[in-house]
Order: sequence, then structure tokens, then C-alpha cells
Amino acid sequence: MARTRALLTERDRELLASAEGGNRRYQSISEIRSRINEELSTDVKVLKENHPELLDELREVVCDED
Repeated sequence: MARTRALLTERDRELLASAEGGNRRYQSISEIRSRINEELSTDVKVLKENHPELLDELREVVCDED
């Protein structure tokens, strides 16, 4: 099965891991922030209304203290 992204693209991961990256790194950070504040919030609402068990699984992963 092909892998899909969750929140970050492969390029986002590379840019975040790099101390360099310049303007493209800051642009990527801004895009990630938008995904968190806009898209992820919408996804959480949909899960809450339609499949709360999946929302619980998401919370377990996101709220893990590791």
C-alpha cells in the first residue's frame, strides 16, 4: 500500500529537520500552521460528529507524551 501524508509532506519533514532552508523553510512552516489551524480543526469536527472512535485514536497519537 502506498504511504500517504498525515500532516507533513516529505519535503516539510526535510525542511523542518534542516537548520538551513531559508525562505522555503519559513514558507513550509506557515503552510503547516495553516493546515493545523484550518484543515485539522475541520477534520476533528467531522470525526467528532461521524466517527468518535477514530477521533479517540487520533487523540491517543497526538496527545502521547513521547
